[in-house]
Amino acid sequence: MRRSTLAATRRRTPAALRRPMLAAIRLSPLVAVVSASACNYSFRAGSFPPPHIQTIAVELFENETDRFELTALLHEELLNNLPGALGIRAAGEDVADAVVRGSITRYDVAAPNYRAAGGGQRAEVVQRQVNLAVRVQIIDLVENVVLWESNSVMGQGAFPEGALEDTGREEAIELVVQAIVDGAQSNW
Repeated sequence: MRRSTLAATRRRTPAALRRPMLAAIRLSPLVAVVSASACNYSFRAGSFPPPHIQTIAVELFENETDRFELTALLHEELLNNLPGALGIRAAGEDVADAVVRGSITRYDVAAPNYRAAGGGQRAEVVQRQVNLAVRVQIIDLVENVVLWESNSVMGQGAFPEGALEDTGREEAIELVVQAIVDGAQSNW
């Protein structure tokens, strides 16, 4: 009886359609296995953080500039953004698995964009730029090793002439924090 049903199906189904149907039937167990295994797949870029690092402390950076407010501003930005970006929690240094420490080495305001003046007049500044540089280390307190360090993490924030310098400073600090995150993640 089965042969007659198969023969009847063959008569009704053109040969051009039977081949792809048979191929699909043969591949269906393979598709099921691949689909099931794909559900268990996960991706973790690099090896950061090392498995034993669950928390990180952020120390106040030393400040080698004459802009004393930078210490608190950079610390707040690091504390608010670094742990989450690295996938770990913030903690005090006495209980943390890792610590971030460093120094603010440079802060200046430059005028990279200006209009030249003619006829003995002064040039007109169009845009100013805050330049911020830090030296930073991320130290594994469990294994007592430096996980990542850089002597020149830079951030630049532009603001139009006549606007508050705070705008450029905030942008420069955000870019420094992002550069620290990027540097740390690229190393692991």
